[in-house]
Amino acid sequence: MEMNRKPIGIELRSLENLIMRKFVKTDRKEQIDSVTGTNGWIIGFLADNADKDIYQKDLEEQFTITRSTVSKVLILMEKKGLIERHGVPNDSRLKKLVLTDKAWKVSESMKEHGDKIEAALTKGFTEEELEAFYSYIQRMKDNIK
Repeated sequence: MEMNRKPIGIELRSLENLIMRKFVKTDRKEQIDSVTGTNGWIIGFLADNADKDIYQKDLEEQFTITRSTVSKVLILMEKKGLIERHGVPNDSRLKKLVLTDKAWKVSESMKEHGDKIEAALTKGFTEEELEAFYSYIQRMKDNIK
């Protein structure tokens, strides 16, 4: 590794911190304040997949987080009134995750602000560069699984 090059993990964490800081600076801050970073990602995922049945295991896979972590986050999200768990007829053990009206309002604000941040992040990149970037990220994730 070159002397002036920081470890990739530190660079990614630094970028994540900048993104989150930018995300908190929004004109709808009070609406988004009740939502932590992880809650926000989950709300976004559930909103984007509202046409599908999403379960806890889907969140574990999507965000590469443990079952116990997802369980704790979902319990807190229920207490905040952001999600509900609905039983499914074919398996009493499964609980489908459903956004509440409160979470849908938060989702709309986050989507609008998130689109602006995404545009700022990708500004000046060609489509080929972005495809390469995503393939590098996937390869790194595969490397450490």
